[in-house]
Amino acid sequence: MTKRKEFDQGLEQLHNLLVEMGNFVENALVESMEALKSVDADRARIVISADPQLNAMEDKVMEIGAKLIATQQPVAKDLRRILSAFRIASDLERMGDLALDVAKVVLRLEGQQLIKPLIDLPRMAEIIQTMTYESIQSFIHENVDLAYKMAKDDDQVDALYGQITRELSLMMMENPRNITQASLLSFVGRYLERFGDHATNIGESVVYLVTGSRPDLNA
Repeated sequence: MTKRKEFDQGLEQLHNLLVEMGNFVENALVESMEALKSVDADRARIVISADPQLNAMEDKVMEIGAKLIATQQPVAKDLRRILSAFRIASDLERMGDLALDVAKVVLRLEGQQLIKPLIDLPRMAEIIQTMTYESIQSFIHENVDLAYKMAKDDDQVDALYGQITRELSLMMMENPRNITQASLLSFVGRYLERFGDHATNIGESVVYLVTGSRPDLNA
């Protein structure tokens, strides 16, 4: 087997792992939000118990990438592919942690009735789910236009987060009994906002891969 063929096979492994991580994170987000909407603690516990699988996938990305660097000595864009994979895996792992944080909020709400129907939080999650999928596709296909789309999508997420924060703050002022739960729902909004930031980071990594320079898409 030629050295280039070995390198290409290693890259394919990295791509496949990142797609798997992306799918995992999307599912964790969906499940944690469904658990929140119905305050389903059992569903939340399933999300929490699955988290070590994502950590193991990140470790595998690091292992394969380190081996490629050591044995293939890539340069220029080939090296950037591996370095980008490292950063993307790290962002995906953090996104998984944020989905985990949402699930933990559900456990703290166990046995309670929500103080309001959830509308904007699920909308945030829908946008972020799309961002997660598209960020991985932008990496696989080296699609800079799709990577830059992350910034526009993230603006929508930020706007929804601001709206949620204002609404929950008003509910806390109107009725002190809402403070604890409204605070927890505000935390969920913050977790989702950070989730979107990490998806945008993946877009930045794709631009770096293709162009050699890293923009600030979270500005």
